[in-house]
Amino acid sequence: MTQQAERWFHRRGELAEGGWETVVDERIPGWEHTGIRVGRLEPGASLELDGTGVERLIVPLSGSFAVTHTENAAGGESAETVTELAGRASVFDGRTDMLYLSSAATGTVTARSEGESRFLVATSPTDTVRPTRYLPVDEIPVELRGAGASSRQVHNFGRKEVLDAARFIVVEVITPAENWSSYPPHKHDEHIPGHESQLEEIYYFELAPTKEAPAGVDPERAFGMFSSYSSPAGHLEIDSQVKTGDVALVPYGYHGPAVAAPGYDMYYLNVMAGPDPDRSWLISDDPAHGWVRDTWEGQQLDPRLPFEPDR
Repeated sequence: MTQQAERWFHRRGELAEGGWETVVDERIPGWEHTGIRVGRLEPGASLELDGTGVERLIVPLSGSFAVTHTENAAGGESAETVTELAGRASVFDGRTDMLYLSSAATGTVTARSEGESRFLVATSPTDTVRPTRYLPVDEIPVELRGAGASSRQVHNFGRKEVLDAARFIVVEVITPAENWSSYPPHKHDEHIPGHESQLEEIYYFELAPTKEAPAGVDPERAFGMFSSYSSPAGHLEIDSQVKTGDVALVPYGYHGPAVAAPGYDMYYLNVMAGPDPDRSWLISDDPAHGWVRDTWEGQQLDPRLPFEPDR
C-alpha cells in the first residue's frame, strides 16, 4: 500500500479508541470537517456521546438501540429524553430509523437486541444548533440511481432536503454484487457557486455474501474494491480491496468507482462537510469518464433493486 493510501485508508479496528471500533474526527492530521464513530455492543451495553459543539446522526447498522439524550441549554439542562431506535437486521435489509442530535446535546447509546449490535455515528464539529429530531423509517427517501451494471440504491436521509442539519450531508448506498457505484469518478474539492461544492468525504464500508451464496460462506471474506486519485487540489491515491468495517477518507481528488465483487453485495455510508456556506452536494465528473453517464439511457435498472426487509 502506498504512503498516500496508508494515510487515507484504514482497515477495521485501526482507528479504535475508547471502546469504539472506529473513530474519525478532526484530530486526524489534514482532517477538519467530518467524523464517524462505529460501535459494537453486547445486549445492554452502552457507549457515551460526550461533549457538545458537534452535531451527530445515529444510524443503526444491525440491531435495536435506546438513545438517552439531554439538551444542554444556556439556561440549564433540559429534561432527559429516551428515543428508541427499532433499527434493522443488517444494512442489506433496507432503511432504518435514526436520530439526529443537535450540537447542544449529549447522550448514551444502549443496545436493546439479543446478540451483538452495531451502530454508526456521523459527526461534524459546529457551534450552530439545529433541533434534535427522530427520523422514522417511512420518512427515509430511497433513490434508485444509475442503470444496468451501474445501478445502486441510495438512502438520502442526511441531505438538506430531508434533514435540517448544521453542516454535514449523510447518505448510504447499497450496490448489488458485480455492480459499480461512485461512478463515473467525480470530485467536490472546489467552491464553484452553482457548479461544485468543497467537501471532504468519509466512506464506511460493509460487504456481505449475496442471498444466493451457499451455506458456510464466510461473511468476513466478502469484499469489493475502491479507488480514488488526484485532482488539481492535491495528490491522492487509493486502490484497495475493501471489507466490512474499512474506512476511506477523501480530503480532495476524484473518487470512484466502488465495485462490488461477484457474489458479494456492497454497502457504504458517506459523511460529507466542508467550508462552503451551504450544504450543497455539487460534483464534477472526471472529464475522461463523464461520457459514461450517457450510456445509461435506455438501459434497465438492475431488477435486484430495491433492497427491502422481505428480500
